[in-house]
Amino acid sequence: MATRIDVSGLTAYYGKFKAVSDIHFSIEPKSVTAFIGPSGCGKSTVLRTLNRMHEVLPGARVEGRVLLDGEDLYGPGVDPVNVRRAVGMVFQRPNPFPTMSIYENVVAGLKLNGARKKSLLDERAEQSLRGANLWEEVKERLGRPGAGLSGGQQQRLCIARAIAVEPQVLLMDEPCSALDPISTLAIEDLIAKLKSSYTIVIVTHNMQQAARVSDTTAFFTLDKTGDPGRMVEMDRTEKIFSNPTEKRTEEYITGRFG
Repeated sequence: MATRIDVSGLTAYYGKFKAVSDIHFSIEPKSVTAFIGPSGCGKSTVLRTLNRMHEVLPGARVEGRVLLDGEDLYGPGVDPVNVRRAVGMVFQRPNPFPTMSIYENVVAGLKLNGARKKSLLDERAEQSLRGANLWEEVKERLGRPGAGLSGGQQQRLCIARAIAVEPQVLLMDEPCSALDPISTLAIEDLIAKLKSSYTIVIVTHNMQQAARVSDTTAFFTLDKTGDPGRMVEMDRTEKIFSNPTEKRTEEYITGRFG
């Protein structure tokens, strides 16, 4: 089912430090949303609040509401583990489990959720590797270590692992920043393909990438170091890049600051 995200009054802290303040936005189902802005403005922090990864850090907490199809992810009695099943995440650096084979990496989340039937695991492994556009490259060596793949293949393996548990939303935190241009293009093509099945939110420092892959772009910034990050504006990507409403967005897009 298509998944809509609604965020209101979101403020995130690391201990006493307020990292981002009073963020409001909505994300449409089966779309790609890019978060852009200078380093340290809270893009990745906001991303991590969407699947409750932020609070994993000691002293980190969140105020405000994050709704997934109308359900408050921070509501009383909501299990963060279930949230992370519904909202998968791919990190900046490829992080396949080093002691596991390619196959074991893909089905790790399913096994954690109690799946044991080999036919189901086999089917989901192939389906997810095909979904991550990796099946043809690895089908003859599923028993080999996932960490033995190239960087770009490892990142696609991590995407396969994330989609194997069939989340509704896929978060990507700078998924191409450690990759070469050819691998980056492969991930971008994959994002375009996955959009038909998932709601995707990506943090990127590469503005050309945001322009290429996203339907909607949100620009974040901060007034000065030590201040909380804020969202300046969010709109259709083509409008943000051609005719933004806010002067600060235009200055960032055109390279005058940041």
